[in-house]
Amino acid sequence: MSRRWNVAVAGATGLVGGTLLSILEQREFPVGELFPLASARSVGKTVRFRGQDVAVQDLETFDFSKAQIGLFSAGASVSKVHAVRAGQAGCVVIDNTSQFRYQDDIPLVVTEVNPHAIAGYRKHNIVANPNCSTMQMLVALKPLHDAAHIERINVSTYQSVSGGGQKAMDELARQTTALASGEAVRPQVIAKQIAFNCVPQIDVFLDNGYTKEEMKMFWETQKIFEDTSIRVNATAVRVGVYFGHSEAVSIETRRKLTVGEARELLSNAPGVVLMDERKPGGYPTAVTEAAGTDAVYVGRIREDISHECGLNLWIVSDNIRKGAALNTIQIAEILVKEYL
Repeated sequence: MSRRWNVAVAGATGLVGGTLLSILEQREFPVGELFPLASARSVGKTVRFRGQDVAVQDLETFDFSKAQIGLFSAGASVSKVHAVRAGQAGCVVIDNTSQFRYQDDIPLVVTEVNPHAIAGYRKHNIVANPNCSTMQMLVALKPLHDAAHIERINVSTYQSVSGGGQKAMDELARQTTALASGEAVRPQVIAKQIAFNCVPQIDVFLDNGYTKEEMKMFWETQKIFEDTSIRVNATAVRVGVYFGHSEAVSIETRRKLTVGEARELLSNAPGVVLMDERKPGGYPTAVTEAAGTDAVYVGRIREDISHECGLNLWIVSDNIRKGAALNTIQIAEILVKEYL
């Protein structure tokens, strides 16, 4: 009988936590005992796993020596304390928050892009999961970078409200209902009205005028591609969509990539689905293709008429599945197969 692993899921009652549990089950990850963890106010609740109701335990007091793998999606402040505590107890943590992404001695991994970096987990027993918008972009750009070396990336994101958590999703629902009834709306979670609107701010503003979400794409791309020469210019926008992030990406490469070459590379790339027909509807969208699925979809490929070595792409993916939960579990699969 193959080995099974005790798995702790921190943030098990949240949006990403629930998706982690469903993907663990769908992919038949070899879970021995499951420990769903959350704050004290969730103790007494249960989560459903493999046809059974499993009691939620208190993250604050949980003994992580009982688990070999910890999947964390409970916020950076929680990971700062408890992911470190888990690692020290011998539990290997895959952290889905921003807490460790920029720490030099903790690997930041997208499984289709830099799986070799997982080996660096040993110093702290922690592997970091990148930001969802960075992740889907790099899954698509990795084969193009390998072939022609990307020097510059310009990207505008159109990010769903699920990236802001359940409260942001609830706000979109409330505002949509209110506006349909002719009532006024008062933004509380997102800075401006999100229903039927685009809001060009995700996270806080930094001194350089970019938001932290935009700078995450810059920092994380350089770390994951292991190339500090790549320049990334991002504009991150929140849109009134529940699930699935969309990105308009323009790259400049060292040598020219034709549309034909790009299509060939992307059609063979792991985790990528090419959907690039030059006809109405011949491209992917967040709602019709990405939501609820695992792939990164790419379409609207065309040579940039403003740059001799430029290429434009449209990239969509489910930010909660691939952008958070699936990549976390794919890292865990490589860990148990190759390292533990």
